[in-house]
Amino acid sequence: MFRNQYDTDVTVWSPEGRLLQVEYAMESVKQGSACVGLRSNTHVVLGALKRSVSELSGHQKKILEIDDHIGMGIAGLTADARSLAKYMRNECLNHKYVFGQAIPPANLMSDLADKHQRTTQTYVRRPYGVGLLVAGVDPQRQSPHLYQTCPSGNLYEFYASAIGARSQSARTYLEKHYESFAEADKDQLIVHALQALVGCVSGDDELTKENASVCILGKDQKFTLLEGDVLLQPYLDRLEIRSAEEKEDDDDEEGKEEEPEAMET
Repeated sequence: MFRNQYDTDVTVWSPEGRLLQVEYAMESVKQGSACVGLRSNTHVVLGALKRSVSELSGHQKKILEIDDHIGMGIAGLTADARSLAKYMRNECLNHKYVFGQAIPPANLMSDLADKHQRTTQTYVRRPYGVGLLVAGVDPQRQSPHLYQTCPSGNLYEFYASAIGARSQSARTYLEKHYESFAEADKDQLIVHALQALVGCVSGDDELTKENASVCILGKDQKFTLLEGDVLLQPYLDRLEIRSAEEKEDDDDEEGKEEEPEAMET
């Protein structure tokens, strides 16, 4: 009813108590390709689907390295994400220069959320149209963390999360299995991340080494990006074997259910 009158400026409230420009920015996150994150007691993993604008182009980067102990996955406007990545890298360098040690991820995420929030309260700026999943390892406690930000300035910490287009199927998978993540090793976490991404692939496409990207951080393990034949393909092969075994188990159960009961004489 009031949408056309109150959505021209980010600082104007609608009569319903909403900032419509901020909500529009949050919608842009839902249009971006999916990104998932999950953590155990020792490691944290990010997985993302990469898009290419045509068959003649390469795939856009969806996972960016911020520091040795911090990485982020993006859903939404890639250009906005690069701007935020540059800011985060500068904050990491400044903290290391002043204090002589790596910045705790919680401190960086608090500053980043404040940066998001300022754009919702300033006339000359528009909200960032990107959602972030940030994986980090506390440099002192060596504990993994997974954070999510959105254009409104809200900041959340998760055991597992998914953002982007068709991410509901990934969230359903993560909610079903998250209790097993705490004691999982890093290889199991990577397979879980890829399995969650399978449901986010559009149409008849499949999850491949070209359109998938995974990174892992953990206790005594720096940021490592897994892509291509050498690093990512073995995990895709393992995922295919696992899916085939589950399908066989389902077929066996259906066969047992369909067996007719012996007739009484």
